[in-house]
Amino acid sequence: MSEPLIEVLDALEKPLKFASRKDFSNIGKVKALDQLVYDLTLKALSLQPSDVHKEEFLALRDMFSHYESLDTESRKELIENSLATVAKLRKDCGSSAIKQVDKSLSASERGDVKQRAVSPQAEKTTLKGREIEQIPVKYVRGVGPRIAEVLRKKGVASVYEALFYFPRRYEDRRKIRNISQLHPGERETISGQIVVSDKVRTSRRSLYQVVISDGTGTIKLVWFQFSERYLRATYKKGLSVILSGEVTLGYRDELQIIHPKPEDIEVIEEGEGLDEQNVHFNRIVPVYPLAEGIGQRRMRKIMKSVVDDYSQSLPNFIPEKIKSKRKVMEFAKAVVRVHFPDDQDQVVEFTDRGSVYESLPHKTVSYCELFLMQLGIALKKRDVTQMKGIVFSPSGVLTKKLLSRFSFDLTSAQLRVISEIERDMRSEIPMNRMLQGDVGSGKTVVALISILKAVESGYQAVLMAPTEILAEQHLVSIFNYLKGMRLHIVFLKSSLSKSEKGAYYKALSNGQAQIAVGTHALIQEKVDFKNLGLVVIDEQHRFGVMQRAELIGKGNRPDVLVMTATPIPRTLALTVHGDLDVSVLDELPPGRREIRTKVYYDQKRARERAHSLVEREIKKGRQAYVVYPMIEESENSDFKGLKDATQMAERFQNEIFPNFRVGLLHGRMKPEEKDIVMRKFISNDLDILVSTTVIEVGVDVPNATVMVVENAERFGLTQLHQLRGRVGRGKHDSYCVLLSGFQRSEDAERRLSVMERTRDGFEIAEADLAIRGPGDFLGTKQSGLPEFKFANIMRDTKILGEAREDAFHVVKKDPRLSNYPELLKEVSRKWKNLLEFASIS
Repeated sequence: MSEPLIEVLDALEKPLKFASRKDFSNIGKVKALDQLVYDLTLKALSLQPSDVHKEEFLALRDMFSHYESLDTESRKELIENSLATVAKLRKDCGSSAIKQVDKSLSASERGDVKQRAVSPQAEKTTLKGREIEQIPVKYVRGVGPRIAEVLRKKGVASVYEALFYFPRRYEDRRKIRNISQLHPGERETISGQIVVSDKVRTSRRSLYQVVISDGTGTIKLVWFQFSERYLRATYKKGLSVILSGEVTLGYRDELQIIHPKPEDIEVIEEGEGLDEQNVHFNRIVPVYPLAEGIGQRRMRKIMKSVVDDYSQSLPNFIPEKIKSKRKVMEFAKAVVRVHFPDDQDQVVEFTDRGSVYESLPHKTVSYCELFLMQLGIALKKRDVTQMKGIVFSPSGVLTKKLLSRFSFDLTSAQLRVISEIERDMRSEIPMNRMLQGDVGSGKTVVALISILKAVESGYQAVLMAPTEILAEQHLVSIFNYLKGMRLHIVFLKSSLSKSEKGAYYKALSNGQAQIAVGTHALIQEKVDFKNLGLVVIDEQHRFGVMQRAELIGKGNRPDVLVMTATPIPRTLALTVHGDLDVSVLDELPPGRREIRTKVYYDQKRARERAHSLVEREIKKGRQAYVVYPMIEESENSDFKGLKDATQMAERFQNEIFPNFRVGLLHGRMKPEEKDIVMRKFISNDLDILVSTTVIEVGVDVPNATVMVVENAERFGLTQLHQLRGRVGRGKHDSYCVLLSGFQRSEDAERRLSVMERTRDGFEIAEADLAIRGPGDFLGTKQSGLPEFKFANIMRDTKILGEAREDAFHVVKKDPRLSNYPELLKEVSRKWKNLLEFASIS
């Protein structure tokens, strides 16, 4: 009989023995015994026992199917019979497997089989050849169907996923303090017995208290807000507990812990064996993110089973040279010690980058995740760099004409980025570059110069933007700058007539048109280019991977330049866009006006000041935006008290600013309706534009000098920064007023403070990343990255740098990973089909 089957028998025997103790006095304490037996026999059957043993397990399962309907005497009899069956099965241990093969083997072979049959590692070793991703978590000891469903909702459906369900913190229980030795003001861990558990009425209020004694002293647990029914049922007198918490002094200098968290108190189950206690005591104990219906102790035992039974199946994919260079350990052993640290390990603080880096197992797991991610990026970049692209040879004639028309000098950042792009264009490797630049940093000028370099070299160029208004603004800029250069420019948008589209399609396909500007209409099937050489995509995050691929596919490996006005911190750029070369415009052109930003609480006086500012600026001939988080009033309690754009636009026009022209813009309007409103605002036919966040990206109205954002606490930092960027685009001083409710979260307070303090987009992006974390900052689903289970790119920047260096070195030396089959298998599993889009920015 295999070791896993023996473990099933151990798990079966334990609750049965406990129930039968002291003449079955514990029988009422064992809950859901029928479900437990069902789960364990199901697991035993999944391990493919012999036919004889299979019948025994089936009989056990069937016997307990009616357990709940039996009277007490019948239950006692069933438990006794079941214990006898378990004992019989245990007696067969180690012999049946040998007998079945003994007759057909030589003497030496029999000895080998005996050794394998009794070896505790025999069955576990065979798992190395199985995909643990295919083993459902319900077959883990102590799980079963009900718990498996709870875990599935937490993203843990397989044994493989369970191995990466890591603790969120640790408790150091190597030294459990005597209560008499506790120090107020410190977080301590103690163990003792509940001697009092009751509601107490004082002269001022009622409270619930639990008194714990360990023989050296007592300590009170105190709740001022409580469910008496829950506390009385959970913390009964006589139960033993272990708990951690901050110790304080009470009214009469007695030791107490106020409002201890349920996750910090563990009830020690009666009859718990020493082997189980070793999971929870006298060690660094993991504390897991809890799922509904699974207590911390249950979760810890489940994870111990997962680690003990399956961790050795994890691949060892890091090359030996790298392990030695970076001082990381075997991946499987590291995973074990992240779950259950050894005695010699330090207690790691997951939010402390130094603590994680200095811990060998934690550093290893983070490094392995980041290495696989960077390896995937390196492979994507490899595929691009191995392609033969266009070698441009710009004459410089058109570029020189353009530069002579500028009434301003290019910034040093613009000159640097233009040089980087030209170097790429002159190379035979296809350009795959991202241009990052804050609002107003001059990205359009850089893009136009790049377009002219393609045209000078005899190729066509295309610029795609996400909205018609933004595309049209690009078109106007290009027309104005290139006037008189005898270049044919076409503008493709969905609202063109059939004849207009036909004429433009023909001009592009025969090469008559050198430059195309447009929206998604550029990727229509009928659009064909004669000689497409450069693709420029503005606000690239607004397009899907396949949309970008379709446009790039209209040329023969054209150079690609993607632009974004959303600053991305360097650590995140390395992670998300590591396959792209990144150029950064980190300098604003001279003459950009200051935007004075002020945060006001939502009250009458503050709003009057904001309205006075709007009125003053409009009387100077300027324009203003007023932005709201909602289109219409909502009955949802989560949005109670929020103002809406529709209602306030009416109030502005009819009550607050009856002498000014007010327009309304929101996402539910038809595209043509939005266009009409936006064009009116751009041409100064509207004084005030009341809007939702649809205006946050791209629109350029130099005459707008005031941005008022209502309920600013409801907006993200990046949104607020983009909204503020709509003003300050002309030659006049500009203002941004952020009106916030009094009830705002700590994160909202931090966001608004950052907005008041700085206008630097990259500083704002770093702050936003720190507040939200990388998953929310990117939108993990659409980022196209494998999900991290332990690594944190904000915390593990040093590890990320090392992993990136090593991954790119490996791919440079061995582009197909021919010498690393395990590594190739693991990176393919991690990235799945994402590597198929290697050439798409």
